[in-house]
Amino acid sequence: MLRTQLHADARNLFLHDLILASCRRNSQKIALIDSSCGRRFPYSEYGDTVESLARGLVAAGLRPGEVVAIFLPNTWEFCAAYHAATLAGAIPTLLNPTYREREVRYQLQNSGAAMLITDGPNIDGIDLSGLPCLRRVYATRQHTSGAEPFPDLLKSVTATIPRPEQPSGKLIAALPYSSGTTGLPKGVMLSHYNLVANIYQLIGPNATPLRRDDILLGFLPLYHIYGLNVVLNPALILGATLVLMCRFGVSQVTSLLSSESITMMPLVPPAMNSLCQAAEAGQFPKNHRVHWVKSGAAPLAPELARRFTALTGILVCQGYGMTEASPVTHVGFLTPELYRPDSIGHPLAATECRVLCPDNSDPASAAEVSTGDPGELVMRGPQFMLGYWQEPQATAAVLRDGWYWSGDIVTRDVEGFYRIVDRRKEMIKYKGFPVAPAEVEAVLLEHPAVRECGVIGRPDSAAGEIPVAFVALRNGFATGKKLEEELCAFVADRLTHYKQPREIHFIENIPKTASGKILRRELKKVWA
Repeated sequence: MLRTQLHADARNLFLHDLILASCRRNSQKIALIDSSCGRRFPYSEYGDTVESLARGLVAAGLRPGEVVAIFLPNTWEFCAAYHAATLAGAIPTLLNPTYREREVRYQLQNSGAAMLITDGPNIDGIDLSGLPCLRRVYATRQHTSGAEPFPDLLKSVTATIPRPEQPSGKLIAALPYSSGTTGLPKGVMLSHYNLVANIYQLIGPNATPLRRDDILLGFLPLYHIYGLNVVLNPALILGATLVLMCRFGVSQVTSLLSSESITMMPLVPPAMNSLCQAAEAGQFPKNHRVHWVKSGAAPLAPELARRFTALTGILVCQGYGMTEASPVTHVGFLTPELYRPDSIGHPLAATECRVLCPDNSDPASAAEVSTGDPGELVMRGPQFMLGYWQEPQATAAVLRDGWYWSGDIVTRDVEGFYRIVDRRKEMIKYKGFPVAPAEVEAVLLEHPAVRECGVIGRPDSAAGEIPVAFVALRNGFATGKKLEEELCAFVADRLTHYKQPREIHFIENIPKTASGKILRRELKKVWA
């Protein structure tokens, strides 16, 4: 094995302590550049802001173990609120800033959030009444009714920041929500130890070449674990500089590559494809300083990686992981003799992997497949979650005797390189964002015309996959373009943009198993 050591011992360390230590160590360097407002934070100022905000939260009545919801785009306020919440002993839960009211209320209620940090436009028109645990709402830049000014939390107060009441391996440092294949999204309980261990795996010997002198471009959403713990946290712990963008846009990316001398850029395949098109049109800067990019969150076509490197001269390092693993378990290499952009690489240090016959369900008796044969990837390591928030049955389904069952089918070659072959899970990946068919189906079934429905992912060159819905109607309703548009609008009012079906197909009946489970493979045949 080439990866045997973490950067350092991750035990008994708390994420915010590492961030604040880096702020003291790198006091004069620039930590964050917020492109949405032009503000540049030296490490010393960022550390002071985090500590002031933590004291403000405590003075506002936040108690250790309570949940703070952060409903913001990629801004300095998101970063400071996240690190201040953990410093104050709270549990941050992170919401997609494009969520609709239905999704916002579900996560706030399910997590039991006591405070919400957001901005006026994010919650305009959203009813936050009737949430039993929610006591206070703060708006960062634009005021809205029912919210207090976020700057109030930064005023000088004498509140004492509490000491951790639990060890780092038990204290939750992030509660992102992950879409499962059944039911609604589940909170993923990631401890301080989980997050720190994964960072130390990423920056350890023979892992990724992240460096203190890097300038990273961060347009990947921070509410997503990829943006949070592959971009934000490692950059600040190393003492690098992170340039924040609220959302991906080719013209702004290419401009910032030059103006901020970006050296590293985490990507998802659809963004890579867009940048290839920009390069072909002569819009990608020739004088850039980017020495590598990481691709993750969705399968990377080998041809896309080759095309990107040919057009830009930038090497591509593919990785693999999931929210439940904080998130990275595998990553590729950039050294010429080990460069395999078509592979997800080798496991990170302290990550044990088995490739088992897909039909096995017992890790104790499951047979490993032969080298090169496909099988389900089963793993364990220090980065794997404590479990799902208030979901013991769902936890038991994927964590068995300490092993995490990924649901993904992989191969492992004689050199130890892993490649993703297929997903046993039914998740749709739209531009790297996971879409649970069951969540979309649950919304469609609320429409009075829908008797039953099924949702699948259709391959798409730009997005990877797009959600497509098959609908069987109740008596008295007629198929047609008007109803198709009505159903799309019905979902659009209730779910964020990437979960919305791009096509509606009307069929007589939804194919199911004898137990009532939707046969999605049959729906894919209908579409084909």
